[in-house]
Amino acid sequence: MLNETPLSRVDLNLLVLFEAVLSERHVGRAAERMKVSPSAISHGLRRLRDMLRDPLFLKHPKGVVPTERALDLAEPIARILGETRKIVAAATPFDPKTSRRRFTLGGPDAITAVGLPLLLPRIRKAAPGIDIGFRQIQTNPWELIFDIIDAREVDVALAPLESVPARFTSRVLFEEKFVVAMRRDHALARNGLTLKRYCEAHHLVVSPIGDPSGNVDRLLAAKGLSRRVVLAVPNFMLALAAIAETDLLGALPSRLVAIYGPRFGVVGRPTPFATKPDKIRAVAPKVALMDDGIAWLFDELAAVSAKGFPVPASP
Repeated sequence: MLNETPLSRVDLNLLVLFEAVLSERHVGRAAERMKVSPSAISHGLRRLRDMLRDPLFLKHPKGVVPTERALDLAEPIARILGETRKIVAAATPFDPKTSRRRFTLGGPDAITAVGLPLLLPRIRKAAPGIDIGFRQIQTNPWELIFDIIDAREVDVALAPLESVPARFTSRVLFEEKFVVAMRRDHALARNGLTLKRYCEAHHLVVSPIGDPSGNVDRLLAAKGLSRRVVLAVPNFMLALAAIAETDLLGALPSRLVAIYGPRFGVVGRPTPFATKPDKIRAVAPKVALMDDGIAWLFDELAAVSAKGFPVPASP
């Protein structure tokens, strides 16, 4: 008969502690989240390390980093806690009409600016007590967003992703292409945007870290071409504002420009090079959808998608 650890000796709170430290990557912040002292977190980690026979978290100048064993354990522990929370919550089933919960969506502002005006009226009508928070996320590459979702820093992520790992559920909300945004009275808005004129112009890019290059630069480099990027801004709405006041060009999502461009005096023109549309997905861990509240939010996003996101008119 195999040796088994008696479950009576396993403290479920240690798994909650593991989840908090994995999410926060910092003992002090995990302690604040669990409303205990940092020494209590350290003591719990020692017990976990003894029980699981692994260091689990290693010290780092900014906090702690998980070991490979800890990363392997993240999904099964999340599944166990998700099932447990569902059992506990079963006594008070989620009802959007009466719930006072707060959910967090995450993604680039270009997606939320398009989606939230459609989602919020539905939520205000069906669930007046529910609040929504939005976390700005702009990763490079986009696959890094899976770490943020795994850490439960957002309930549902909205991102341009071709595919997702098996541990996630996703729904394609819409497909998005980029256009060249410019001031309405820009010379290139009237005279036509050739590839030569595009490369000769000055440009801005959207980059959370100020990186002056992006996907467009890689496309141009493949053709032996380049452009001058004179400004990098951290989000798309700031890009619209900057374009409105300068002669800069910016490659921005077509729906964003179609909806908000008129307010800024900005128009969009087709790119003078071929681009592939992005699939904009809503993504959540499968285990998280055991939470009826998150499952409801995911369904609301799917319902908005089924109704149809606005399609920009041809410039």
